[in-house]
Amino acid sequence: MAKSIQAIRGMHDVLPQQSPLWQFLEQRVATVLKAYGYREIRMPILEVTELFKRSIGEVTDIVEKEMYTFDDRNGLSVTMRPEGTAGCVRAAMENGLLHNQTQRLWYQGPMFRYEKPQKGRYRQFHQIGVETYGMAGPDIDAEVILITARIWAALGIPELELQLNTLGTPDERQAYREELVAYFSDNAALLDEDSQRRLTTNPLRILDSKNPDMRDMLDKAPTLMSHLGEESQSHFAFIRETLDSAGVSYTINPRLVRGLDYYSRTVFEWVTDQLGAQGTVCAGGRYDGLVEQLGGKPVPAVGFAMGIERLIAILEMLQPDAATVNADIYLVLLGEEATRSGLVMAEQLRDALPQLEIVANCGGGGMKAQFKRADRSGARFALVLGDSELENGTVVVKPLRSDDAQIEISRDDVVTALKQRFA
Repeated sequence: MAKSIQAIRGMHDVLPQQSPLWQFLEQRVATVLKAYGYREIRMPILEVTELFKRSIGEVTDIVEKEMYTFDDRNGLSVTMRPEGTAGCVRAAMENGLLHNQTQRLWYQGPMFRYEKPQKGRYRQFHQIGVETYGMAGPDIDAEVILITARIWAALGIPELELQLNTLGTPDERQAYREELVAYFSDNAALLDEDSQRRLTTNPLRILDSKNPDMRDMLDKAPTLMSHLGEESQSHFAFIRETLDSAGVSYTINPRLVRGLDYYSRTVFEWVTDQLGAQGTVCAGGRYDGLVEQLGGKPVPAVGFAMGIERLIAILEMLQPDAATVNADIYLVLLGEEATRSGLVMAEQLRDALPQLEIVANCGGGGMKAQFKRADRSGARFALVLGDSELENGTVVVKPLRSDDAQIEISRDDVVTALKQRFA
């Protein structure tokens, strides 16, 4: 007997009993984004590899180690998207969405990175992302952070911590980078192997190291705040004051630098201690230089992405029944003629009661077996149709979640009776 084929490591199925919670999350987030005037965009999963090399940075872990990259049949190097921002910028540029316009966009879908699978980290993972273009002031930075806070409220997720930082302008960051390199060079003996490699490629990422042996040295490292000019300080102050006024609490984290090269000024993360090592559930910031980096004219931009699997894990812990989906009505159909007639009746009920979930028994079975299926469906009522009901033009309405007695009514009265019960 041939060995059965299994899913690729780090890539998971979302099973029918799990998908309602995903739908609950996706619908709540979409409702919030629509309320703020954001429009959905859908980009392809495959992009040319050069897009991510130019946007994320060739010396980042994502490009060097984690991307799913291969040559297609024409020899073109293509990559399964590891994140959504670069593809969204490419789509906006290619389709003329950035010329003298402002845009508020959002997307959702799978991303791919070849990482070591663990709880909250998968090789195929899903994100909902938001990208805004054409707005240079701190007001849009504040708005996207306020959106995330409203999303957590809509999902019923409390106690996420907002961490906030600013990376300044590229010139300010370059001056800081030089001071940081000098500091780390003086403390080279304390750097781990990964940090020593980053010292010549991306020294700011050393600040984000989780190595406890480096913590004391990192705490004493120079901070970027001392290199910020008046405009950057004012930009950051506006965001903080707006969040204060809106009642959104936050922590300033000077070690928050984000893992992608295209960020500038505002960066933020929402983190939790409920998921072990994978504590970040949403992250983003400003990336004014990315459009120009990809060949367009300079366009200010701000965005964020949230990890759906990590949010689902929190929802499962906090409110496992939040999105439980049960049928409303289950049709128990006894016999061939009753099944044929019952399928037609089910269609009529769906026309009259489109808000209800109506399941008609298929696959045969006796009364006992069908009532077991009805019970497993979670339906509140069973409608029973057999030979005697066909002959009399009636249907039996049997409550499944209460001790109320069943009743037999005319088929002409079924819609009215169900409307009363589901009012």
